[in-house]
Amino acid sequence: MDKDEAWDDDEEVMDNATQCPACDDMTGHEILKEKKVGDGADFRVRCESCQHVHTVQFRPPPATHLPFILTEGPSSERVVLVVDADEEFVVGDVFEEDEKLWGVHQIELTNGQNSKSAIATDIARVTALRTDMVRVKMTLTRGEESTSAVTEVPQETTFTASHLMEFEGETWRIRAIHTGAGRTLRGTVQAPDIKRMYLHEPPKGEHFAPRTPRERRQAWKEGKLGYNPNPERPKELIKKGVNPNSKPKRSKKKRR
Repeated sequence: MDKDEAWDDDEEVMDNATQCPACDDMTGHEILKEKKVGDGADFRVRCESCQHVHTVQFRPPPATHLPFILTEGPSSERVVLVVDADEEFVVGDVFEEDEKLWGVHQIELTNGQNSKSAIATDIARVTALRTDMVRVKMTLTRGEESTSAVTEVPQETTFTASHLMEFEGETWRIRAIHTGAGRTLRGTVQAPDIKRMYLHEPPKGEHFAPRTPRERRQAWKEGKLGYNPNPERPKELIKKGVNPNSKPKRSKKKRR
């Protein structure tokens, strides 16, 4: 028999274990009566070792008001949230507030120092950043003019250099994506990793109207039409009763 098996044989499992004032030890107890008190309860219990009957009180931890600085892009808002006094906060933890997800970014203690983790009663303020949406900075170039803009997208969004994208009703081509490690001209980058995207107005010749569903699907695959997962036949051709897939008929020459 190894040590682990010996330990398992000697281990005693106790039901409703709590401190017995008569035995002065942690012992199993039988619950005789339960009484709701506010958010907690009072239990009348009997010690299984000495049969002593006593009352055990269970109360939820008191609530405390904790200031939070919620930062979303360039704007920040101060809110006060009600949390359990013994609740622990850790940098990197994610919580939900106002139907948005926030990640704990900084914890400031009551003594003025910062910590990676702390109990609510020791915290003066928590700074959190929104994590479910990402703001991507862009430089839009049209001819000789360049302007700055920002697009807000879900954090799982990806962008691919050289592809077309729609922004505020206009089509742009992503010329380059700048990350912390450098620029990429063809790679795909996740939105949180993008420092800035450089977009150019595509030449007019790049825009064309596909004549058939096949051309439209192929153009979509090549990124020429942006996001268009459900290609449709040109409506003007359908109205005229013309089959976009049919080949033009050749005129027959009359014999003399």
